[in-house]
Amino acid sequence: MQGRRERKKAEIRARISEIATAMFLERGFDAVSVSEVAEAADVARPTVFAHFARKEDLLFDRYPEAEALMVAAIDERPAGTSAVQALSSLLVGLADEGHPLSAMRGQFRRFWEVVAESRALQSRARELLEQIEQAIAVAMARTDVPEPQLTAALAVAAYRTVHLTAVRRILDGEDDAVVAAEHRAQTLHALAVVDGHLAGLRNQTTAAATAR
Repeated sequence: MQGRRERKKAEIRARISEIATAMFLERGFDAVSVSEVAEAADVARPTVFAHFARKEDLLFDRYPEAEALMVAAIDERPAGTSAVQALSSLLVGLADEGHPLSAMRGQFRRFWEVVAESRALQSRARELLEQIEQAIAVAMARTDVPEPQLTAALAVAAYRTVHLTAVRRILDGEDDAVVAAEHRAQTLHALAVVDGHLAGLRNQTTAAATAR
């Protein structure tokens, strides 16, 4: 349970991000300065950077939440459930809930447009995704997943491909309800393919070792 000080910090962080995001969506990321965000949020510029390491993180404020959810899904998965299956269930569940981290909704179109317009945001998104991949790999290693680095890399790459395809379709004006339904099915399929392929490789390795 958070103490009063932690709650206050979380409230300030959320308020700064909310104000910054609204400004970015209205004017574009590159057209808004951190000083303008600080003024609009009625805080000092250093306060902004006390809560966000980079300007880009003002828009990508949910990445820490995404990392925490994925690590928890791996750490707390039921017996007999693979790490990739646990990630698949999490991502599909978030999509079904309409959560911004996984849902495909037309209401998020402007957010994706802002990202598409900024190379700085695209670069930061790749960095944050690499951080998530590494955190997932550590969780997999901790829970005895074979080849944790490879498994994490393949799972992240598979979902990233499905996610970006869906985003591009919505930006192209396709019906977001259709895209959302197909995104859900493709997420399940892509991660099942990864899980099945890795299981097959492990079986081959075991069979080869047994035959020696």
